Amino acid sequence: MDARRTPLLTALCLGLALAGLTATASLAAADKARPEKERKAHPPVSLEDLYTRLKQAEDETEAKAVATLIERRLGRSGSATADLLSDRARQAMSGNDLPLAVELMDRSVALEPNWSEGWSRRATLFWRLSDTATAIADLQRALVLEPRHFEAWAALGKLYLAQDDKGRALDAFRRAEALYPQWDVLKKAIERLTPDVQGRDL
Repeated sequence: MDARRTPLLTALCLGLALAGLTATASLAAADKARPEKERKAHPPVSLEDLYTRLKQAEDETEAKAVATLIERRLGRSGSATADLLSDRARQAMSGNDLPLAVELMDRSVALEPNWSEGWSRRATLFWRLSDTATAIADLQRALVLEPRHFEAWAALGKLYLAQDDKGRALDAFRRAEALYPQWDVLKKAIERLTPDVQGRDL
C-alpha cells in the first residue's frame, strides 16, 4: 500500500472500528439518566428523520451527534443473540483474535442476514485479515440492505483506495459525503482524490 495514503486509511479504519462501541456506551448511559416520563413524552425520532437532520446539520458537532444516533439505531440487529455474538466479536477483535471474531460475526449475520451493520462489521474484520475481496462483498451487501449506511460507503471507498482504484474510491466517498456532509475526513479524502481522478486545473 502507498505509504502516502496511510494516515487517511488509518483514520477511516479507526473510525469504523471504534465509533460504534463508544457511541453505544455513552448514549445508553444518557438515555438511562433521563426520567421515564420524559422518555415516554418524547418518543424516538424515526431513522428517516435522523438522516434528514444529518444532511441539514449546520456544523460538525451537531452532525456528529446525529450520526451517533444513527449508528446506535443501525447497531441493533433485532436479535439479542445476534447482538451478543457481535459484541463478543468486537471483544475478540480488540484482543486481536481475528479468526474468532470472524466466526462470531458469521454466526451473527447467519441469524440476522438482513442486518446491514452486521455485514459492515464483518467487512472490517476481513479488511484486518487482508481479504479485500470479501470485505468489499460484505460492504456491498450492507449497502443493498441500507443504502444510507455512510460508514459502509466510507469503508468501501477506503478499500477501493487500497486497491488504487481511485475512481471508485472517489465515488464511494462522495456517496458517504452526500449523506454526512459535515464529516471532515471525507472532505479531505475527496479533496485529495478529485485532482487525480478528474485532472488538475492548469
